[in-house]
Formats: sequence, C-alpha cells, structure tokens
Amino acid sequence: MSEPPSLTIGWLYPNLMSTYGDRGNVICIQRRCQWRDIPVTILPLDQQTEPDLFKSVDVIVGGGAQDRQQEIVMRDLQGAKADILRNKLDGGTPGVFTCGSPQLLGHYYEPALGQRIEGLGLLDLVTKHPGPNVSRCIGNVVFEITASPLAEDLQQMLGQAPIIIGFENHGGRTYLGDVQPLGKVKSGYGNNGEDGYEGAFYRHAIATYSHGPLLPKNPFVADWLIKTALQEKYQREIQLTPLDDSLAQQARAAMLKRLETVA
Repeated sequence: MSEPPSLTIGWLYPNLMSTYGDRGNVICIQRRCQWRDIPVTILPLDQQTEPDLFKSVDVIVGGGAQDRQQEIVMRDLQGAKADILRNKLDGGTPGVFTCGSPQLLGHYYEPALGQRIEGLGLLDLVTKHPGPNVSRCIGNVVFEITASPLAEDLQQMLGQAPIIIGFENHGGRTYLGDVQPLGKVKSGYGNNGEDGYEGAFYRHAIATYSHGPLLPKNPFVADWLIKTALQEKYQREIQLTPLDDSLAQQARAAMLKRLETVA
C-alpha cells in the first residue's frame, strides 16, 4: 500500500522576509492542502534552523524584504545552508520566491545606497537599484506565464493561457541572463519596466515581483506547486481533488475588467 501523501513547506526567514503580505502564499498552500486532507507542516528556515533540516522540505516559499533584512539573510544563508538550498532547487524541488527573495537566487543585488549584496548565483540574473531619487515600480501587474514547461502545465490545468494578477512594489530593476523569464507583461512594470518581461523560472522554481499575495489571487499556481512537490517527493503521478474557486475567479474577472478600463 502506497504511503498517503504529505507536504512540508519550507518558509524562508519568515521574520525577515514577509513584507507586503507574502505570508499569504504560505497560508494558501497550507489551506489548499488541508481542504484536500493532505497533511501539511510549515517549517521556518531561518538563523536557528540546522542546515540538515533544509533537506526535509518539499516546497520552498520566500517573500520580500527591505535591504537591511536582506543583508542579514544573506549573511546567514551561506555555506551548508546555501549548498543545500541550491541542491534542492537544482534537483527539482518546487518553490515560489517573491520580491526580494528572487534577488537572493541571482548573482547580486546593488541597493540604492550601500554595498552590493551577493546572491546564491543559482539564477543568471542581477538586480540593480537605479538610485534613491528614482521612482519605484508600484501598481497592479498582469502578465501571461510563458516559461516552459510551466506554461504548458497550467494551460492543461486551466484550458486557457495562464494569466497572473498581482501587485508589484520594488525599487530594484532585474535583468535576466541565461534564464527563462516567467512571463510577458500585459500591464505594469515587470522586471525592469524596459524589456516587457516579468520574473524568472528555473527547473520548478518561480521567481516574481508579483505580490497580492500571489497565490490567493492565482490559486492554480498554488495547485501546480502542491502537485509538483508531491510528484517529486513520491515519484508518482498525483491527481488533486478539485476545489471550489468560484470566488477567486470572480475576483480575478473583476480585477481584469478594472485594469482594462483603467488602461
């Protein structure tokens, strides 16, 4: 008899990297597991966490942070912790990283003031703040996911192109190298307000500036993370019980209509 599926969410530095309501992404995954009777554990991954515990997580969630908090995180996320996190993502463990946390996965972040903050170098991207007198990228953002195979997986789940609705608030501008953009901007700034791309996608890791929080506004992404995490963990096909997302769908339709009107 096969083992009943269970899930452990690794929450990166919840006390330092949870700006703009990004804890809602953790809650969304947790609730959507519980509604399906999938046992779920939330494991904080922070300064007090032993490196070996990083190995036990099935899906990783990272949120936003101010520059000072990001420096603290990067000083701690070195050595064994960084190696394990890198190996997890390289090995296919899914994750969702919003705002400041994608900058940790890149080569570096240059703040408006102060020293460059070195990243893990897992994603071929860099982030630079253009200066304290330059306006931030703030507002609602809408983009179509184009990264493969995520776009194809979500297209199959939804029966239509996957459109993400979120809210962005960032001073840094991110520039991609040899890594897939997560999607193409329809409304808003995206990575830098210049090239029309938003986020990045690597293996099963989603990096994005989209808050909202992201997953409650786009529950199909949460389901993709849950399904992918369980399939990676148990190495078998997983079918999730459908949930009633009618309220979320109505909210999405209202927001898309509002943004079209504004545009």
